[in-house]
Amino acid sequence: MRAVVQRVTSASVTVDNEVVSSIGRGLLVLVGIGSDDGPSDVESIAKKILSLRMWPDIAKNTQWKANVKDITGEVLCVSQFTLMARTDKGKPDFHRAMAPESSKAMYATVLERLGAMYDASRVKDGKFGAMMSVGLENDGPVTFTLDSRKFEYSPPGPGAGTSSKQAD
Repeated sequence: MRAVVQRVTSASVTVDNEVVSSIGRGLLVLVGIGSDDGPSDVESIAKKILSLRMWPDIAKNTQWKANVKDITGEVLCVSQFTLMARTDKGKPDFHRAMAPESSKAMYATVLERLGAMYDASRVKDGKFGAMMSVGLENDGPVTFTLDSRKFEYSPPGPGAGTSSKQAD
């Protein structure tokens, strides 16, 4: 499971020219669900979203000290299967994304866990499967990518980055 988390002063989701959800200060979270994600991924991503320290502690004049719960912020989640796409060949390949019906249930579970771990009245969402217009005022900008499982780049192979071939 993957989440793109943005610190915002406000965010909203509009479907068919109607605002279906909006928040003030808090997090806009784009959520992608993989075909092999399960309950442990839900738990992991929810904990990471709510514990990520994205705000300063003004009183102590220090950065990266407060999470969304500490500031009593809101969370607006938007399902986004495109986060799971492979794009290495130019054309997006969505085979790693969970099928829509299963994904809808898993996404609902993410929302439930966030609400249970924080405050359900402060957790909002868009409209699953709809063509949405997402508006936001990014604060900072501060944006992080979270994965429910450990993700590491592979070490470069022999000769990586040392090509003698010129670009056309």
